[in-house]
Amino acid sequence: MSDTLHAAVRAARTGNDEFLLTPGPLTTSLTVKQAMLRDWGSRDKQFIALNARIRERLVEIAGGEGEYVCVPVQGSGTFSVEATLGTLLPRDGRLLVLVNGAYGERMMKIAKYLGRSALALTCAEDRTPDLASLDALLAEDSAITHVAAVHCETTSGILNPIREIAGLVSKHGRSLIIDAMSAFGAIPLDVREVACDAVVASSNKCLEGVPGMGYAIVRRSALEACEGNAHSLSLDLYDQWRGLEGNGQWRFTPPTHVLAAFDQAVSEFEAEGGVPARNARYSENCRVLVDGMRALGFETLLPDALQAPIIVTFHMPADANFDFGAFYDRLAARGYVIYPGKLTVAPTFRIGCIGQLVREDLEAALAVIRETLNDMGVTQCAPA
Repeated sequence: MSDTLHAAVRAARTGNDEFLLTPGPLTTSLTVKQAMLRDWGSRDKQFIALNARIRERLVEIAGGEGEYVCVPVQGSGTFSVEATLGTLLPRDGRLLVLVNGAYGERMMKIAKYLGRSALALTCAEDRTPDLASLDALLAEDSAITHVAAVHCETTSGILNPIREIAGLVSKHGRSLIIDAMSAFGAIPLDVREVACDAVVASSNKCLEGVPGMGYAIVRRSALEACEGNAHSLSLDLYDQWRGLEGNGQWRFTPPTHVLAAFDQAVSEFEAEGGVPARNARYSENCRVLVDGMRALGFETLLPDALQAPIIVTFHMPADANFDFGAFYDRLAARGYVIYPGKLTVAPTFRIGCIGQLVREDLEAALAVIRETLNDMGVTQCAPA
């Protein structure tokens, strides 16, 4: 498909002149964008019903009907992570964070800001947490009350063994908080099978909404015990939940247009076939991308067994003609926005597989990457 034809198809589906090959914000559908064209009164009955519908649907996606509640929060995903940690973790609690990337490190930083006791179980960014070490640490340190883990760590694109982690945390009688930011809606996670007290995500990831809202899906019994824990008025999940349960309204001005877009995005998610269908589409995108990049000579950071179908990290080519800044700019000029690397273990860059992307979009992107490399005079794409 020519650039011109593909651009026309892309615009009809997304309203965009370019694709965001990123882990979020990501390319949304035209209909999700159009849902933001209406203004909403935050106390109108229709908007209150929209909020209730979103909260109910998110709990259903997690498999938490009857036992869990959804508490939305204004802001990015990090706002909802901080709200969840600050609300669920008591002032005298102790947090263990499993760290193999920037988002685990960010939870440690949040705990420090909160003045909460915390320690990290750290491994390399291209490795999953050592389960034997986790088991031993939970057995040795009785002060640990909560464990926080990232499901898909987008620093590398690695898929962490969340079911096994949850099993160990449950075995030791501790509380698990899952940062499912880049996994929820695309990688199966059922709280009936993966024991946890909270799953945290945001509107602009695998459910394909726009940025501006995060949410926590929290075990009701755990949340009921959290009154007074929070360090912040605006990030108090307990108080936010009590307000929503009382009159259906947010305590402070909600991101009305973001919520309207998210309501539409969740409807489209359900129409597509839910988690199985979205996982299948993203997995096919990932397969096409990885196969195509490897055919060009690029090497992935992760082995296939650890790779989540969300974002893929590639080693920088050793070819002297390769300059990432120029590569990025040339691709962006052709309508494909990628991501720089975020690793300490190796120089890398990342390409996302999520959002309103299908196989043909990845194939078109690969053709542009091939042409760009030729124009730059890059002949060897393997790392040093």
